[in-house]
Amino acid sequence: MGVNQCVKVALFLGLLILFCSSFSSSEDVKLKVKGVTNIATTDENFVCATLDWWPSNKCDYNQCPWGKAGILNLDLNNTILSNAIKAFNPLRIRLGGSLQDQIIYQFGKQKQCPTMRKKDNGLFGFSVGCLLRKRWDEVNHFFNKTGVKFTFGLNALMGKKNSKEDQLNWKGDWNPNNAISLMKYTVSKGYNIDSYEFGNELCSEGVSARIDSVQYAKDITKLRHIINSLYPNATTRPKVLGPAGFYGKEWFDSFLQHVGPGVIDGVTHHIYNLGAGVDRDLISKVQDPYFLSKIAQTFKDVSTAVKEFTPWAGAWVGESGGAYNSGGKDVSHTFVNGFWYLDQLGMTSTFNHKVYCRQALIGGNYALLNTTSFIPNPDYYGALLWHRLMGTNVLSISHDSSPYLRTYAHCSKEGSGITLLLINMENSTSFDVSLVNDMNLYPEELASEGINKGNLMDSLKRKEYHLTPKDGNIQSDVVLLNGTPLELTKSKEIPELKPKIVDASSSSPIKVAPHSIVFVQINNFNAPACAPPTK
Repeated sequence: MGVNQCVKVALFLGLLILFCSSFSSSEDVKLKVKGVTNIATTDENFVCATLDWWPSNKCDYNQCPWGKAGILNLDLNNTILSNAIKAFNPLRIRLGGSLQDQIIYQFGKQKQCPTMRKKDNGLFGFSVGCLLRKRWDEVNHFFNKTGVKFTFGLNALMGKKNSKEDQLNWKGDWNPNNAISLMKYTVSKGYNIDSYEFGNELCSEGVSARIDSVQYAKDITKLRHIINSLYPNATTRPKVLGPAGFYGKEWFDSFLQHVGPGVIDGVTHHIYNLGAGVDRDLISKVQDPYFLSKIAQTFKDVSTAVKEFTPWAGAWVGESGGAYNSGGKDVSHTFVNGFWYLDQLGMTSTFNHKVYCRQALIGGNYALLNTTSFIPNPDYYGALLWHRLMGTNVLSISHDSSPYLRTYAHCSKEGSGITLLLINMENSTSFDVSLVNDMNLYPEELASEGINKGNLMDSLKRKEYHLTPKDGNIQSDVVLLNGTPLELTKSKEIPELKPKIVDASSSSPIKVAPHSIVFVQINNFNAPACAPPTK
């Protein structure tokens, strides 16, 4: 073999090795779980989804992705919709959104019921709309049948007029008469309302309208008094939620300081941290841990404000679709969106948020269900697994590996032990994960030697749920569970979510493949925070 041929062969082998190494690699990771105490708690029904008022002619970026998914048009007799909700047993649903402060109710003196139409100078480009009494009955019968925990968003602009000096600013006291008529009818029918939310995106800088923080506190206090009067039994009385908008420190602090004890039960705020749905960088953002972490400060600030000013209430994410204006048509309904969504569930829970409402259950590009076929999108199954596996006690978890491996731990929802959520945003690196049970009661800087450094994997029986995209395409609408596509049954039921069982005799680590999401339930992990309370 000549010199030139040797050089060519060596160059080829070098490129081959470089290609293979760049194509796939594996990294060992030790996860440290602190199971002695929890760091936060969530509501039992942390996962929530929204329904909206948008009509079919709600359009963005030359597309109209809502179809008949708005609550006034939604097919409540659809079998898939019913089964998708029932699978949560129960699912928390919030009915609200941009148009709720333009909705009047066909109750009491309100006999006429105008149809919502396009209107250039209307809020969000639409005129006033109306909730028919008949439709309210249909919605409540459907929610009762499917076991929904129902949050209803009330119109907070009734009786107000926008300022001549500032068209965005609405002034005057809230007129509750139409809302009272709706609530009285609701009580008379025995419809179950978990909570009433007051207005939508009227706080801070507002979106299409804004209310002063002190005035909003006055109005929502009035709502609390009305609800207390209409629902005298405190055990079944609906909660009061607000302000249902984007966080601004000055406005939120002022509002929370002007509501008295017991007025609000949930401090709701909205998150659209991915930017516009038309953003070409959207697919990169949902895979970028540095970008995804930027919103953590907002979660911390809201949680801190609630603890300081209204400690009897809980912080809620009342609406979050990731990308605003109906989401991204090639991203928000696909597998890759789960990197953002499940990371959001994990992150908010660590900051002591009680509920997280995903925009939307159906409608737009960011829905959990396909807007026309109702077939579940990948994020639906991620939400369902979270709801079934992750308990209310949040645990501290950490590792020193790649930031593209996101990790969260909770006490398990059923039984003892813990459940992990592992998100691998890497496209070519898998992680072999083993656990360290940190039973140290003291700060690390004072006593790091208290950590149990033994290999726990040879004593832990576990159930693994590996979510991956079909054909490795992260923009697929089809998700695989342990290699099997999740598809509706012939009777349109949600499929069984079967785990992979790993026996305690196996000392193998948890293998987290590139571009995958893994839930791991470990019942015999010794976490005192997850033990039944002592008497």
